Amino acid sequence: MIPRYSRPEMAALWSPETKFRIWFEIEAHAADAMAELGVIPAEAARVIWDKGGPATFDVARIDAIERETRHDVIAFLTHLAEIVGPEARFVHQGMTSSDVLDTCFNVQLVRAADLLIADLDALLAALKRRAFEHRDTVTIGRSHGIHAEPTTFGLKLAQAYAEFDRCRGRLALARTEVATCALSGAVGTFANIDPRVEAHVADRLGLTPEPISTQVVPRDRHAMFFATLGVVASSVERLATEIRHLQRTEVLEAEEYFAPGQKGSSAMPHKRNPVLTENLTGLARMVRAYALPAMENVALWHERDISHSSVERMIGPDATVTLDFALVRLAGVVDKLLVYPEAMRRNLELHRGLVHSQRVLLALTQAGVSREDAYRLVQRNAMKVWQEGKDFLAELLADQEVRAALSEAEIRDKFDLGYHTRHVGTIFARVFGESG
Repeated sequence: MIPRYSRPEMAALWSPETKFRIWFEIEAHAADAMAELGVIPAEAARVIWDKGGPATFDVARIDAIERETRHDVIAFLTHLAEIVGPEARFVHQGMTSSDVLDTCFNVQLVRAADLLIADLDALLAALKRRAFEHRDTVTIGRSHGIHAEPTTFGLKLAQAYAEFDRCRGRLALARTEVATCALSGAVGTFANIDPRVEAHVADRLGLTPEPISTQVVPRDRHAMFFATLGVVASSVERLATEIRHLQRTEVLEAEEYFAPGQKGSSAMPHKRNPVLTENLTGLARMVRAYALPAMENVALWHERDISHSSVERMIGPDATVTLDFALVRLAGVVDKLLVYPEAMRRNLELHRGLVHSQRVLLALTQAGVSREDAYRLVQRNAMKVWQEGKDFLAELLADQEVRAALSEAEIRDKFDLGYHTRHVGTIFARVFGESG
């Protein structure tokens, strides 16, 4: 997590101040539940809230205590006792460190998911707006990077919308997956803490009790969460890569917004580079990289060990902060994307009608020509365009074998661009709903 790729709200979720505040809330809510059960005095629970609630936890002091104790939760509890006073002896009754650490981590991941879902909503709104703006902007579709058949730029953006809408659904499921709470004590048997305490804390923090926690929340939940972040990042890269290709000088059908005063190169003043989408490609690689250690965290020794702990201290902040930054950046790229319909039309016509070859092929077969012969006839004329710069329509009209099966009007009809875009409305209705 570095400032260059961090946004304040997401970064704040992972600050020591936020972490210690959540730790306190877990302990204080647990104290409330224990007071209701008669395990600790009700007055003690009130004092814990009264003194700890408004307190500002001294991060430097906690760090100093940890340097001596070599234990982060004990360091926090020691500092909390300095604030609360004698009633602090009733804090952490029957609990173990993982009860605090795992519940806190899940609270942070849930809050991070909420921010990421909001990011996706903003990206979806930008994609939808631009998709409808260019619903009927005809462009060339490419397979293997080579001209295939006509499509529309709106359909490209609609595809991205549908993909990120799926991402949103997956992220909502991942949020549910990690929204659990564990206050089950050592090895998870509730031997020294009532299960009702866990239920109370879960309710107050917007979580659900983990069915069986073995002291730690099972890490398959977290593996699924971080894997989902990796999938979202892959979708970010897919759209970023599309924009990068479209911005190439030889294509230039769309490009990132170039702000006044922006510089593209320290050496070449003419450059306008796709720096934002290149950056997004790199950030996506990092987010995906965090998924693997999360999966490796699933296999812990017996009821628990702490091999997962150091991993999560890094991947929790880094993966969520990086993806948050990437999603917001991508939404900005889409929102301000410069689109050049004239270049799209020019590129569409670059190979003098070759993009209509399939329609001619089908027309020949429907006119009684075998598919093998029809393919041979169309390809023969297509190769003249590739190799000699001929006009595809003109070559077809001059080919006597083709003309034996199709009239001039029938051949010319197969060069109608509207044929390729006539179902755009149907696809948009599928993606955005009947009303759009």
